[in-house]
Amino acid sequence: MQYSGWPTPSELVVGRVDEIEDFGVFVDLEEYEDKRGLVHVSEVASGWIKNVRDHVNVDQMVVCKVLEVDEDAQQVDLSIKDVNDHQRSEKIQEWKNEQKADKWMELALGEGVDDETFSRVANELIDEYGTLYDGFEEAAIHGPEALEGTDLADDELEAVVETARENVSVPYVTVTGYVDLEAPGPDGVEDVREALSAAEGNGEALASTNGGEGSEGGPSAGVAGEVDLEVTYVGAPEYRIRVQAPNYKTAESQLEESADRAGEAIEAVGGAADFHRERRTDEE
Repeated sequence: MQYSGWPTPSELVVGRVDEIEDFGVFVDLEEYEDKRGLVHVSEVASGWIKNVRDHVNVDQMVVCKVLEVDEDAQQVDLSIKDVNDHQRSEKIQEWKNEQKADKWMELALGEGVDDETFSRVANELIDEYGTLYDGFEEAAIHGPEALEGTDLADDELEAVVETARENVSVPYVTVTGYVDLEAPGPDGVEDVREALSAAEGNGEALASTNGGEGSEGGPSAGVAGEVDLEVTYVGAPEYRIRVQAPNYKTAESQLEESADRAGEAIEAVGGAADFHRERRTDEE
């Protein structure tokens, strides 16, 4: 995705060397549409420069610091020497990530998507997370919940999440579901407590609560390995089950099994359970 505006002074930009002259280097700015900058010979490298071509080559990718921008003159002054190795490496990686994210956008929306739709969806992710890449990464880790703060249409949200899950490499993923638990009789509170314990899967009631149902605590350690399962109170009779796991197959499996355990436990004492993926009551 290319920006239509101008870079700002002190910003680091990625460019491709387009032309080399004795007085300096012309650089096409990869992140800005139809923008070109000049690196004066004095800004190419430290010390005296005998031949500019000893330091840069045509088509070479470079990271530059923006020194000055004159929009009226359509001129951007750049420096290569003011960028250290760490900044260069970090900026190049950031740029590569955004290149990947552009391709993911095409996969999500289709190659024939119009520029207006592409920009609108991309800007929703950028406004929410700072970069397009970070938006896809959050969608891969947290699923639809990560995009709740955007104005994306349901089909666009689903397409972004599906594409992120299929293409973004992340250390873990998070899935969420909800279970309604209701138990009749004087022992109803204790019955719900036992069902929550079953949902946690470790024989101990660790679900966070509010208002007396369930029991207090934190994340469950009941699921072996690299899976973290947590049950929390949302609003009677609804409880949230959140699973963090290395991949979606494992996470979804653990989520369903947790809900099944809760349902079996509550139904065994004459109660009722209903598992659903979207929240129904207002979170307190």
